[in-house]
Amino acid sequence: MFFMPRNQFQRCVFAFITVVITVHAFVFYSLYVVNGATLIEVTGADSVLSAIQNQGGVYMFGAWVPIWLVVIVEFLFAYTLEVTMGSTFSFKLASKVFNPAETHSVLFESAIISATVCLMCPAMSFLAAIFYYPYYDGFNVFTLLANWLKLVCFNFPFAFFSQMFFIQPFVRTCFKFLFRKDIANREKY
Repeated sequence: MFFMPRNQFQRCVFAFITVVITVHAFVFYSLYVVNGATLIEVTGADSVLSAIQNQGGVYMFGAWVPIWLVVIVEFLFAYTLEVTMGSTFSFKLASKVFNPAETHSVLFESAIISATVCLMCPAMSFLAAIFYYPYYDGFNVFTLLANWLKLVCFNFPFAFFSQMFFIQPFVRTCFKFLFRKDIANREKY
């Protein structure tokens, strides 16, 4: 059976769990997987974490900031987008294609996850293109757009597969555990 958050509090909890996991996964993915070899090569360090420490942090907003600040900034923007856009419109998009009452829950949840990734990945990649823009070279809108497209190409496969097969199944399990009494009450009726 398919269980969606029923009220605003449950939606916020669901979004919070999702974004906490997703932001940490993306910071790790961006720093270690996508840029790790370059960071090590540029700084001559023996690990990515050492490379980040050697250069004084992560380049964001035209300055070097610690990793924890990167996580906080990305969390705040991702959570805001998820609550205002992602969860709201992804359910509506999935409902336009599938009837939630007649569609198997796995298929409908997959449609919601796909719609969320299709909305959130370009939006967060655009914000990341702004956050990590090489401001020391001056600003050029074409460079921003090229960086955005590059980030979407890097991030979309990771976002889709991590959300579909790891993050969302875990978040839905946590959600069902946290709200098991409410879910049990729903099953009665």
